[in-house]
Amino acid sequence: MSHHILEVKELSYSYPDGTPALSGIDVTIHHGESVGLVGANGAGKSTLLQHLCGSHLPQTGRVRVGDVPVTHGTLREVRRTVGMVFQDPDDMLFMPTVAEDVAFGPLNIGLPPDEAERRVNEALELVGAAHLKRRPPYRLSGGEKRSVAIAAVLACSPDILVMDEPSANLDPRSRRLLIKLLRGFTHTKVIATHDLDLVFDLCERTIVLHQGRVMADGPTADIFTDSSLLYCCGLEPPLSLQPREGCTAS
Repeated sequence: MSHHILEVKELSYSYPDGTPALSGIDVTIHHGESVGLVGANGAGKSTLLQHLCGSHLPQTGRVRVGDVPVTHGTLREVRRTVGMVFQDPDDMLFMPTVAEDVAFGPLNIGLPPDEAERRVNEALELVGAAHLKRRPPYRLSGGEKRSVAIAAVLACSPDILVMDEPSANLDPRSRRLLIKLLRGFTHTKVIATHDLDLVFDLCERTIVLHQGRVMADGPTADIFTDSSLLYCCGLEPPLSLQPREGCTAS
C-alpha cells in the first residue's frame, strides 16, 4: 500500500467531558487526491484532521497512513509523512525569527544544518515569503503568518498535506496566492474549511461531515449542487454557484 494513502475505519472519538465528536467515520484517501472536508461548526472537521496527523489518537476504530497505524509508537514516522497546517498560525510560530521557525521541523527530524537551511530558503521562496526570513513572527500580518506556517510544513517535505481553515482571515490577494500555491502541491492534500469556493477551486472530491458523521462523500461538483444536502448539514452552496441578482437602475 502506498505510504501516501490515508485510511480511517470505524473511528469514533469523544471529548474529555463525554461530548461525542466523531461517530463511526470510514474514509479512504488515495495518493494524489485533493479532498475538501466541509461541515458546519462542530461537525468534527478539525477533530478528524487531528487524528490524521496523530494529534489525537483513536478511542475506537483505527487510522492508518499507508501501512503504518497511528499510535503513540509511530507518531514520529506519521508526522514525517503527514504535514498539518493548523487553523491558527500562532500555534505553529514560536521561534525568534521566521527562518528559525521554518528550520525547526527539518532540524527536529535530524537533517543537518546546511540541508535545513536549503529547505528553509526553498520553502519560503515557494510561498512568496523569502523577504520575511529575518523577521520576528509576531511582527507579521495574518496573511504573512499563514504563508510562513505553510512554509514550515513544506520544509519537512511531507507526502500528505493536511490544512485546517487555510484561507481564514486572508485578504483577496493572499487567498489567490494560497490557491496558486496549493494547486502546485501535487501530492495528497486534505483541506477542512468553511470556504466552499476554495474547495470548489481546488478539490475534485468533497466529504461532508454533520454531527460527527460522514453525510456525503463524492465529486465536489455533485455535492455542491445538492442544495438539500448542504442545507441539511448547515451549509450553503459556494457563492460561485449561487444565483446572482441583477442590479436595477433607478
